[in-house]
Parts: sequence; structure tokens; C-alpha cells
Amino acid sequence: MSIWHSDPPLALIQQMNKVNMLHNVGIEIVEVGPDYIRGTMPVDERTRQPFGILHGGASVVLAESLGSIGANLVLDPGKAYAVGQEVNANHIRSVSSGKVTGTARPVHVGRSSQVWEIRIVDEQEKLVCISRLTMAVVAR
Repeated sequence: MSIWHSDPPLALIQQMNKVNMLHNVGIEIVEVGPDYIRGTMPVDERTRQPFGILHGGASVVLAESLGSIGANLVLDPGKAYAVGQEVNANHIRSVSSGKVTGTARPVHVGRSSQVWEIRIVDEQEKLVCISRLTMAVVAR
């Protein structure tokens, strides 16, 4: 059973993100499952820090983006929207090239807040970063 308010069209989500930060760092939304949203991000000159590894802030951008999109897809857009309230990230393993994949799943979906867990893995499926995002639900 799907958690989404309506059937989320992947093509529309991708199109909406061609003019914002996601586009600038190469994030692509690649899949919307029944209870998760998944996206990829390249590890390249846009997302690496001076030591040549994935910048922790880039991982947080991926995590917050996926969780935020998911949080808003759960809501009736005519009644409410969700905005980031708190994000944390534990950086587990470094990555110097290729791409990473993030998967966001809800931990809690309430009337006034949501909590999402985002797991970011490398191309070998090894955990790179785990993040938790709290979203405030705001009535329209």
C-alpha cells in the first residue's frame, strides 16, 4: 500500500528539480516506491571537498532533498506543506568517485510533524551516511 497522497509522477518530480539546487549538484530522483523515494548524486568536482572525498554538506543536501520531497508527497498540497525543521547526519564512510544513492523512508508521519530516515550508500551498497530529517507540517 502506498503512503503517498496521490500517485507521484516521477517525470514531474524530475522536471520540477531542473531549476534548483538539486540540478546544480547533479541530484536525480530515480525512483518512487510505495513507501520510499530514491535519488542519486555524483561524487565529482561539484560535490567533493578539498581532500577529494564527498563533502558532508553534499550528503546532507541529498538527504534533506529526498526527505523533503517525500514529506510533501504524503500531504494534500491544498491543505498543507512540509518544511525542514532539523536535519542531522552521521558520515560513516568516505567516497572519492562514482555516485551515491540515497533512500528516504518515513519513521513518523503526523499531523504537525514528520520524521524521515535517509540512508546513503556507495556503488557497492556500503553505508556512506545516515541522516534523520524532521519536517514541520504547515497548514495552508
